Amino acid sequence: QVQLVESGGGLVQPGGSLSLSCAASGSIFVIHDMAWYRLAPGKQRELVAKITYGGKVDYAEPVKGRFTISRDSAKKMVYLQMISMKVEDTAVYYCNADVVVNTPTLPLGNYWGQGTQVTVSS
Repeated sequence: QVQLVESGGGLVQPGGSLSLSCAASGSIFVIHDMAWYRLAPGKQRELVAKITYGGKVDYAEPVKGRFTISRDSAKKMVYLQMISMKVEDTAVYYCNADVVVNTPTLPLGNYWGQGTQVTVSS
């Protein structure tokens, strides 16, 4: 019923920049919180950044000052702009959203994208 599709991953050198996008589609009534998570080899999945429907943002400590999350609710999109990237930012990045599905009962569900690989290497 709801799909999240990330784009924009790739290879970037240390100190470089990269932007990720995530498009939500399907039977969507409203999207509440949207977030980016990442999963690095040998590590647990961690929250990178989160943005509420009202635009309040939170960031994981390692990315504060370097990453910026934003959203376009009308387009059902969430973005992650990454600058001053480090080797330790290498991970698969996942889009996540709390979505009220547009059905008669308006259920709230949590949805994930398929992930996009970000590699920071020289």
